Amino acid sequence: MAVLLLAEVVGGDLAVDATAKAMTAAKALGPVTVLIAGAACGSAAEAAAKLDGAAKVLCADDAAYGNGLAENVAALVQSIAGGYSHIVAPATASAKNVLPRVAALLDVMVISDVTAVVDGDTFERPIYAGNAMQTVKSSDATKVLTVRTSTFDAAGETGSAAVEALAAAETPGLSEWVEDKVAESDRPELTSAGIVVSGGRGVGSEESFALIEGLADKLNAAVGASRAAVDSGFAANDLQVGQTGKVVAPDLYIAVGISGAIQHLAGMKDSKIIVAINKDEEAPIFQVADFGLVADLFDAVPELTEKLG
Repeated sequence: MAVLLLAEVVGGDLAVDATAKAMTAAKALGPVTVLIAGAACGSAAEAAAKLDGAAKVLCADDAAYGNGLAENVAALVQSIAGGYSHIVAPATASAKNVLPRVAALLDVMVISDVTAVVDGDTFERPIYAGNAMQTVKSSDATKVLTVRTSTFDAAGETGSAAVEALAAAETPGLSEWVEDKVAESDRPELTSAGIVVSGGRGVGSEESFALIEGLADKLNAAVGASRAAVDSGFAANDLQVGQTGKVVAPDLYIAVGISGAIQHLAGMKDSKIIVAINKDEEAPIFQVADFGLVADLFDAVPELTEKLG
């Protein structure tokens, strides 16, 4: 079985963490060819070539892929899909936009958020907000799947695969790039951070959310938020952790003012250590927390931040 791994490329650079974790799942299926699609993406291809498990790297360096338009990337994947039994990508926002289109073009199903590879045809994935695991067996000639990276360790970087140029496929012309509006931050990226500090509805306001950010800065951590905090306008959408947000599994997850709704737990319950701060001792978050502090966050967080200083 030959496997095509669609690498995550951001701004011409390889998103190493997401791609390396997807590689761990992909190489369990067979020899892996990594596809790099972007503009001026030579350095990303060289980084991908170092991943353990990469047999070959295909570099499609073309302006058509420079802004990650899903229609263009899907057409590229379709053009070379015939040589592969599996098409794999990390379950990022970008890949979740591309792979369903690839599956539709190939007239096969897409298997999303794979958490375990049983064999070449059989995979496990969470359903019902992570409360049950589904075993999926596919009879499609080509299996198209996204991998939940929080459940796989990253592949090493001691490989030396060959890099080959790949000509651009004909673009369908269904979309065009207008502009990117990107919020820049010095903090670690949420899905790959070792420590995450998240705030919930209990934080109370956008101004008070600075308490969460201050604690995160002391720990060199990423900032997250519950859906309730995002819907209330306390935090930006891209900080949302949960079933309808990002899935994280850091070494340390600190939940502040978060009650622990099942939708939020689905996005963070695989964290190595969970610390909860909430004044409601009956809050569901304490059922999954390794350490719990029943306290008013407006007293506890400033004191904790000060002592960390």
